[in-house]
Amino acid sequence: MSTQYEVEHNIAPGARQRDNTRRVDMSTFDSFLRQIRTTNQSSSASSTSTQHRSNPHATPTPVAAASLFTLLQEQFQTLHATAPSPANAAFLESLVTALESDIERPPTEIAGVTQQYLDALDRVDRKRLGPDEQCPICAERFLDDKYCLVVELPCHESHRFDLECVGPWLLGKGSCPMCRKDLTKKKEPPVLQHDEEEENDDPDGLYA
Repeated sequence: MSTQYEVEHNIAPGARQRDNTRRVDMSTFDSFLRQIRTTNQSSSASSTSTQHRSNPHATPTPVAAASLFTLLQEQFQTLHATAPSPANAAFLESLVTALESDIERPPTEIAGVTQQYLDALDRVDRKRLGPDEQCPICAERFLDDKYCLVVELPCHESHRFDLECVGPWLLGKGSCPMCRKDLTKKKEPPVLQHDEEEENDDPDGLYA
């Protein structure tokens, strides 16, 4: 089965060779999320089929939800153990800490973004990446990966991540790992003030 990288770069499955060792394989997280998510959409980046549940109104059990976030926390703890810098260690520690409440008090819904949201995130062209620019999660330099797939989150242009690093967090938490802005909420249209509404009622000044 092709990965998101292989699909978007049009390369054969398994052809992508990675020299880095810090990115953690999150396939277990993705597989478990597909099992417990209550919506009909698949969380797998490479799946095009719809997951049909016998009871679409079911909710994940507290044990299942806690297990999902424990999987994610363990991956960050693994990265933290070999963090190449104090800044990366501190960032990973903040993610581990943020997951504690979801493990101790599991939600009844996994309030993350949809796979469609991930697919629609802005991809950052290699030409726009700095030579030392790196993923805040794995701390690998983007350009060290021949097939890097870097996404830019809508909260800020500097919030860039390897898709495979940030994907599980977004699918599970639905917020930016850096600023924690909720990315599941649609931007509300601006509300016109009373005076502006009156001016728009007579745009040509016919009743002045």
